Amino acid sequence: MPTRKITRALISVSDKTGLVPFAQALAKYEITLVSTGGTAKALREAGLTVVDVAEITGSPEMMDGRVKTLHPKIHGGLLAMRDNAKHVAAMDAHSIPPIDLLVVNLYPFEATVADGADFETAIENIDIGGPALIRAAAKNHAGVAVVVDPEDYEQVLEEIAIHEGCTTGGTRRHLAAKAFAHTGAYDGAIATWFADELDVTAPHKRVIGGTRAVKLRYGENPHQWAAFYKTAERRAGVATATQVQGKELSYNNLNDTDAAFELVAEFDPNSSAAVAIIKHANPCGVAVAATLAEAYTKAVACDGVSAFGGIVALNATLDTEAAEDIIKIFTEVIIAPNATDAAKEIIASKKNLRLLLTGALPDPHAEGLTYRALAGGFLVQSRDNRLVDHEALKVVTKRKPSEQELSDMIFAFTVAKHVKSNTIVYAKDGATVGIGAGQMSRVDSARIAARKAQDAAETLGLSQPLTIGSVAASDAFFPFADGLQVVAEAGATAVIQPGGSMRDDEVIAAADAAGLAMIFTGMRHFRH
Repeated sequence: MPTRKITRALISVSDKTGLVPFAQALAKYEITLVSTGGTAKALREAGLTVVDVAEITGSPEMMDGRVKTLHPKIHGGLLAMRDNAKHVAAMDAHSIPPIDLLVVNLYPFEATVADGADFETAIENIDIGGPALIRAAAKNHAGVAVVVDPEDYEQVLEEIAIHEGCTTGGTRRHLAAKAFAHTGAYDGAIATWFADELDVTAPHKRVIGGTRAVKLRYGENPHQWAAFYKTAERRAGVATATQVQGKELSYNNLNDTDAAFELVAEFDPNSSAAVAIIKHANPCGVAVAATLAEAYTKAVACDGVSAFGGIVALNATLDTEAAEDIIKIFTEVIIAPNATDAAKEIIASKKNLRLLLTGALPDPHAEGLTYRALAGGFLVQSRDNRLVDHEALKVVTKRKPSEQELSDMIFAFTVAKHVKSNTIVYAKDGATVGIGAGQMSRVDSARIAARKAQDAAETLGLSQPLTIGSVAASDAFFPFADGLQVVAEAGATAVIQPGGSMRDDEVIAAADAAGLAMIFTGMRHFRH
């Protein structure tokens, strides 16, 4: 495609970031500026000469601004093929001026909805003319440059400076691709909102849209490319966090940090400080205590070997005591709602350690969606936002759990929700003491968790593993009694599990025979 001279630019933007300097630079090339409404006003206030769209169309804006650019003299100027004699003749016959540059961004629909707007207000923030203009210009990118993002202003100005007021075909093609993605994501957000308003959980068409936050060095492995995209969801976490310090986050860092923060958010900071240490998206230590430093010490004790090079998530403001403890071993990322200035200074001594501050915790009760790609499609499900319902707990054994056992059981079951299935979690005094994750057999998970507790005891110089006198949680039911028997052999005194197996009676009998207390939750927490 050849270079194209810009003689006329149509500018109509909701986001006016960088608008005036950009338009001033265009004017220096004697480019005619055409505009509407608030954009035209902003440009005139900056001393620029602007032609109103109405002057070209011969029609005023009407219907509260709903109709202003939907006119043949505008769309003809965008869609006419410059090298097509019939198109050029039609432009001449109907006095249609060519538009060589379109600068449009859309009504802030997603932001309006996120701010809690009512239905009517949301509808009025659905842009019609804007997407039509963008799609027209993008289709005819052989002759028209289209800009939908203020971040591209500099690139366009550099191009026309090099090419004396012209744009190149390559740049126009890249801008067109970005423009179609822009309108596609916009329409997807509207469709998703409509489905939510109508309480349609599985609409016939599902569109996922996002804006690239960063292009990553690579994916899970160096031979895979990767990027991080943000959606309109305002959920505290890696997408909202400010990186205070540290080197660039990797794909695995982001994935693990998200898992860590979602887990630690299950624990109310008004009740206790909580720390979660994550490795490869699985917790290797979780604890609650009176202080973050105490919770961190308890969490590390669960599996100090795996904690090395892990992700540390906190449910409260990082303080100096916790910061001093965390930097004693190699840590990849710390994520917390906030941090004191003194704590930041301590973390700064480890220049590669990433510190992310989110300003808040995600709501574990909030609704949301999770996605997983499959060959030829993707799965969508609602977020697992269910917590233990105390009213639904059912003691199924002869012995009832003590208050301490019950507290630890609920803690362990909450942690199990965030461990890859099959999982067994041993806990004692508000801390995990053994975690078995992601095994094909629940028996193996129970054995691995117990073995890790033995290894931790040797490291800590303890006479016996902390699973002695602990409780155990299972993310799903025990299909046979063998898994429960392993738990009993590890020294657990109480078990919490969903129940629902055809052999529940056998499992209950085994628990009674071992003197265990057991609770059924009636709720499973598979995580794959």
